[in-house]
Amino acid sequence: MKKIYDISQEVFSCAVYPGDPRPEKQIVYSTGAGDLYNLTSFAMCAHNGTHVDAPFHFIQDGKTIEQIPLDSFVGHCSLLRHEGEVSAADAQKMLEKARNFGAAERLLIAGDAVVTAEAAAVFAQAKLNLLGNESQSVGPEETPMQVHLILLHRGIALLEGIVLHHVPVGHYFLSAAPLNLAGADGAPCRAYLIDWKG
Repeated sequence: MKKIYDISQEVFSCAVYPGDPRPEKQIVYSTGAGDLYNLTSFAMCAHNGTHVDAPFHFIQDGKTIEQIPLDSFVGHCSLLRHEGEVSAADAQKMLEKARNFGAAERLLIAGDAVVTAEAAAVFAQAKLNLLGNESQSVGPEETPMQVHLILLHRGIALLEGIVLHHVPVGHYFLSAAPLNLAGADGAPCRAYLIDWKG
């Protein structure tokens, strides 16, 4: 028995980081208008809705999205909850809980959480494969660069804009592989969690 939790935003109504372009949809052909088939065209920013950041997002010679190994985005993970700023002490406690779950390589933080630079340093030292959060930016929205640099310099994939309010704290199998956009600084993904206990 298993249960699958969709933790992705719907694209056309998704949250957008301030200043980024919004997703746009165009109906190219429609059976309702007498066409033989329906066909949709769309345009969007690589960081709209649920998405992954590659190091190139903030680091000029950093890896682009297709250069990151897929196992960063797929595998066992721990989901924990936090509200407000994540301190270094909070980060240490999260890692301890993740180790107790037996899934400390990928960490998802549910809630209105903001990772501080001090917490980012703790996560970077722990050599996570992936850090995920519900906000459109893992760090403070008004000053995102420092936190991103700390994590991306250590090769930690960032999964942002996930939806976790309906998922209990625990140990899951994550699938959040990004679209294969060669040379891109990030990419949208369809992220979901599998609970094998059902």
